[in-house]
Amino acid sequence: MEHESTMTTSRTHLSPLARPEWRHVDKIALEDFQPEDWQLLEQQRRVYLAEHQAAQALRLLTASKDDPSFGYMVNNYRHCLQSATMVLSDGRDEEDVVVALLHDVGFTTCPLLHGDFAAALMGAYISDRNYWMLQHHATFQNVHSPHLPGVKQHERDLWKGHSHYDWTAEFVAKYDQAAADPDYPCEPIETFVPMVRRIFARKPVDRRTTTLETQAMKDTR
Repeated sequence: MEHESTMTTSRTHLSPLARPEWRHVDKIALEDFQPEDWQLLEQQRRVYLAEHQAAQALRLLTASKDDPSFGYMVNNYRHCLQSATMVLSDGRDEEDVVVALLHDVGFTTCPLLHGDFAAALMGAYISDRNYWMLQHHATFQNVHSPHLPGVKQHERDLWKGHSHYDWTAEFVAKYDQAAADPDYPCEPIETFVPMVRRIFARKPVDRRTTTLETQAMKDTR
């Protein structure tokens, strides 16, 4: 036992564990993991996510707090704060507020797919309504950008009649395309932290099957 402990702790870049009572799985390749190793990981993972997932999601956003802008009068962090503050001020529910806060969290790191980025980040914890809105909000922006060269301004019409069309159009019109005012009195990030924690504390819904089935349908067309 002493030999095993020494072998584990002597590794150069061994990551510390989040809790002192936890154990590392002292194997490298996944094919070497035994059932008891997976059981240990899953037990520790459940606690780890409950304690750290919301904070890590917030860190994706707050990392951009002091970033410069490439032309907008506010940076992406300020845009997200303003969007969430506007939703909160309108008395909408907590999920809508959190979705507004994180809707553009991938705007500069994953620009062409930032809606899918946010949907993947929050999808397990939010309604179908907001999941769909996140996936499509960038396309719905086009109607508000008539002078953007090459824009497909009315591309959103492809989804007319969809049950979440009206909410997506409303979100973009009221809380997204208009949320770039440098003088708008935004709530501080601290206002939203407890809300984010409560959303990520929900029992997750596994959307992977639906996503894979949808992709398979597209691939066969």
